[in-house]
Amino acid sequence: MKILVTGCAGFIGSHLCEHLLKQKNHEVIGIDCLIGPTPPPLKLINMQNLEKHPRFQFIQANLLQVDLTQLLQDVDVVYHLAGIPGVRASWGADFLPYAENNIIVTQRLLEAAKSSKITKFIYASTSSIYGNKHGMVQEDLLPEPLSPYGVTKLSGEHLCNVYEKNFDVPVTVLRYFTVYGPRQRPDMAFHRFIKQILRNEPLTLFGDGTQSRDFTYVDDCVLGTAAVMSKENTVGKTFNIGGLERATINEIIALLEELTNQKANITYLEKSIGEPKHTHADISHAQTILGYSPTTSLREGLAKEIEYIRTILKE
Repeated sequence: MKILVTGCAGFIGSHLCEHLLKQKNHEVIGIDCLIGPTPPPLKLINMQNLEKHPRFQFIQANLLQVDLTQLLQDVDVVYHLAGIPGVRASWGADFLPYAENNIIVTQRLLEAAKSSKITKFIYASTSSIYGNKHGMVQEDLLPEPLSPYGVTKLSGEHLCNVYEKNFDVPVTVLRYFTVYGPRQRPDMAFHRFIKQILRNEPLTLFGDGTQSRDFTYVDDCVLGTAAVMSKENTVGKTFNIGGLERATINEIIALLEELTNQKANITYLEKSIGEPKHTHADISHAQTILGYSPTTSLREGLAKEIEYIRTILKE
């Protein structure tokens, strides 16, 4: 089976490619133009194992410019993970790359997909489309994004839905909840916190730390993502991909202090505009259809991310 993964050099994309290649009948084409908040050198480190693999082909190209009809030729499954992430940077003049890479690229891919022979088109979305909700969120709740980033990802979902309804593009939408682990983007909280603690720098915390998240370890996220390809009854469906545990940011910082055996010197900053106070995923739909069942505890997952960041700090 030939699988295209967009955003293959990114955090989740690189892990997904490695997982897919464990199946000997899979050939993976990865495309990435190495933009976004993760510096190109780190993205190239993400790709080190992939580039040695005989069934992996890397294309460094911009999806806004490449011939997508040619790219999708003979492709069976598309995992569309490429895009510009991050809430805080999506305001003001910085919105343009979000619109281009999250909306226009998605439309171009769907337009090419409608005349292709693909059997699955899996779109990576985000819990940011929900906005502020109380309690566990189910996939049928009204989306109310709080940031331009969330708006662009919701726009991508709507594009997927109209191409599925009008052209039978076999679309599945996955909404990720705060994915963490090795290779996490440098702008994300856990990566920043760990690096700051290890360097004995002030830990910069947006808000008072009482905000809570449904944290999803990257290996769990990848298992749920990969499952879509082989499961029936996924076309036209949306699934929450959440984690095993929720916690407040203050609880996370305390756990990081314990795991690193170092005290965090916290600098409190204004809370971020566009961030929900709490997230909590109802994953029962993914459990039923995809067989999704996250297993990684926060303690285990954070220990692995600490080990990863210690490694990159040495390079």
